[in-house]
Amino acid sequence: MRNLIKNILFPFIIVMGVVTLSSCKKYLERTQLADIRETDPYKNFRNFQGFVEEMYNCIPLYSSNNFHNSFNLGEEEHWEAGNNYTRGLLYQVDQGNYMAWNSTEYGFLGDGGDPVDGTNHTTKGRLWGLSWYAIRKANVGLANLDKLVEATQEEKNLIAGQLYFFRGFYHFMLMQYWGGLPYIDQALPVDEVLKLKRLSYQACANKVAEDMQKAVDLLPVDWDKIPSGAATSGLNNQRINKIMAMCFLGKNYLYAGSPLMNLESTGNSGYNTDFCKKASDVFAQALQLIESTGRYQLVPFADYRELIYTYNKGGQLPGGKEAILLENLSGATNRWRWNQVNDYRPQTIHPSGIKMYPTANYADYYGMANGLPIPDPEKPDSESGYNPEYPWRNRDPRFYNDYVIDGEKCVLNASSVGNDLLRQYASLYTGGTYRTVDGNSKVWTGYMNSKLVSKLVNDKDGYRDNNTLVLSLMRLADVYLLYAEATATGYGSPQSVGAGYTLSAVDAVNKVRARAGVNGVAAKFLGSTASFLGEVRRERAVELSFEGHRFNDLRRWLLLTERPYTLRKAIEFDRDTPNAQIYADPKNAKVKNFRETVLFERQLGQRHYWFPFLLKDVSIYSEFKQNPGW
Repeated sequence: MRNLIKNILFPFIIVMGVVTLSSCKKYLERTQLADIRETDPYKNFRNFQGFVEEMYNCIPLYSSNNFHNSFNLGEEEHWEAGNNYTRGLLYQVDQGNYMAWNSTEYGFLGDGGDPVDGTNHTTKGRLWGLSWYAIRKANVGLANLDKLVEATQEEKNLIAGQLYFFRGFYHFMLMQYWGGLPYIDQALPVDEVLKLKRLSYQACANKVAEDMQKAVDLLPVDWDKIPSGAATSGLNNQRINKIMAMCFLGKNYLYAGSPLMNLESTGNSGYNTDFCKKASDVFAQALQLIESTGRYQLVPFADYRELIYTYNKGGQLPGGKEAILLENLSGATNRWRWNQVNDYRPQTIHPSGIKMYPTANYADYYGMANGLPIPDPEKPDSESGYNPEYPWRNRDPRFYNDYVIDGEKCVLNASSVGNDLLRQYASLYTGGTYRTVDGNSKVWTGYMNSKLVSKLVNDKDGYRDNNTLVLSLMRLADVYLLYAEATATGYGSPQSVGAGYTLSAVDAVNKVRARAGVNGVAAKFLGSTASFLGEVRRERAVELSFEGHRFNDLRRWLLLTERPYTLRKAIEFDRDTPNAQIYADPKNAKVKNFRETVLFERQLGQRHYWFPFLLKDVSIYSEFKQNPGW
């Protein structure tokens, strides 16, 4: 809160300082800066846009190499044991030590230093500090809109629209983790005592919505299609636009209507249908606009891997036409080279890094290609066709994209590993090389990640360099799934439709599945909203896996503390197919004694649904209350 206060008040200190110093200017040595008037940053579109650009620089960065991928905080990954693990945010969450969010070495939530002093505010990804800094900037900009005189109305709208978006956006980003906050919607004067009460989550969300709606009204669909965007034509893809504002407006409403946020605001742990209806209608408008203009599109499944990263493409950003808003782009062309690509393979083929592997329980969410879930991975299921003797046969195609399974090639050339085929190919069976030789760095779970890196990443012969990875804070598949959840919970059934739109809730889920060649939601899940939500949640787990969404989803659904979501599991099995046959066709390999074992279970309580504020912050004034249980 101390940095919060300084960030809010600092701009007016600057302005007052300029006024005060101007009276004694004749006594000061004249410099080039002496000719800059206090209105100059705002007087024309070019100058004011330069002021706005710093708010883009505050957009969160989750995949920084400083964080060792500590952005997946749900049940989807298991880190190696040992001292390195304890330095990550995931470890602190596992232990229930949420107070460490600002002190842990590998984590994206922290303050990142004092943005006011000018020395550290370029630290990327530190959500708390940079969000308050950007909110302060937005309020200063809005307070100075009247000084934008050398501009067309279109240019004035662009500046105002971005400022309103960022003020709402950064409040929303903070609210996801800390709950309702004081909503700072003005640049506060320095001579007032700061005693801003925390609002409820939903009251705060209504404030966010007001700002987002103003942004929707002011911004264009595509900057490249308007005169004011001509000077930067071709470089405007990530500039805030009408569709971005609509999508975050809808997400803000859905979060406000979700069980956790509704409980915090009203004491009711169900969905709030009023907020969900609002979310559904906004998403419906956004999707109609997207589909009618072609501004964003689901990428073909052939290009699915490039939603997350590109390889050897000269720094081309991933995401294609599906990415709506990307995380901070700082160092995007080289940050994935070091800590990131090193962390996903055992030391026997990649000696450096802090190792982390996708869990077996998370792999279970990837059902069968026929769209049906796997009821119990240790038992055959005649309806879905799943068979634990062939656990990787006929699975959802996204499973093969996202997971490395036993027998897949991980090193391009056998000679690179001394012609040892148990190192060239993933030996993930019980007792296999990848599962035994590297101590704490071994593949604990029996699976490896191939959504964030190539299956062939290693330090022997390939794929470590020339990777560009950027996560999407919002992409089109996410919007379809958010719409499906909001529509079913707001309007009451999987067959419900948002205002003025053609797709029902279930149609939206099926559209995402169809891209991957997966059958739609089975009829047995369409009889009630509760049954359908199970499939919506499973679809979100699969489609958005390892992209940093899962933790907040589990929290807002009030599932973070509930089994099986507290468990992280491994698979154990023996090979029952000749090695040569496995290497030729690992998806159809036969195994025996297939079973899952628990590696870790979280012991969290109700207070762990929200992060605590730092004690020094809640001690400043009594109206700023700590979250319950902390």
